[in-house]
Amino acid sequence: MTGANYSSGNHIFSAPEMGEALVPHVDRIYRFALSLTRDPDQAQDLTQSTYLRAVEKCHLFDGVGRLDSWCMAICRSIWLNERRAAGKRQLAAIEDVPEEALTSGIPHAEENIFAAQVLSEVMALPEAQRATVMLVYGEGYRYSEAAEILDVPIGTVMSRLAAARGKLGWLKASDAGAAGRARGK
Repeated sequence: MTGANYSSGNHIFSAPEMGEALVPHVDRIYRFALSLTRDPDQAQDLTQSTYLRAVEKCHLFDGVGRLDSWCMAICRSIWLNERRAAGKRQLAAIEDVPEEALTSGIPHAEENIFAAQVLSEVMALPEAQRATVMLVYGEGYRYSEAAEILDVPIGTVMSRLAAARGKLGWLKASDAGAAGRARGK
């Protein structure tokens, strides 16, 4: 899954234009928010906050980069700010996440069951690994794009994915595709 590029030069989006441009990305932002929060209600709130912040700060988006990457970075920033303000993170068990939130868009029952099992394992990872896995394997971002969204060096992304692969055997089969993403292809 990759997002659309917005290569409109230095066009500054108006708030209504930004609101319309964000609509196709809301589901992806929600999935990323869910991977951060582990709670559907918090993920919905975080998605709404991200949408509102992007509309409010639409003048900061230069139209050159990917709008979805910009929104993922906003989402992460809001999440981190909320965690700092709360002083501690509240964890919800993966069982509290409804299966349909994890498997939306997959038409076949077998695929839904497999997706739920995979995402259940991913959601059990530590937060940093979970967010990185969701961006790279779940949303199809390149390592460099994930590094930018997470505001970490590309080596950290690679390290987090290696640690996650060590815990999740099914990711080892994806190594060939990941190698291409590491090179930016």
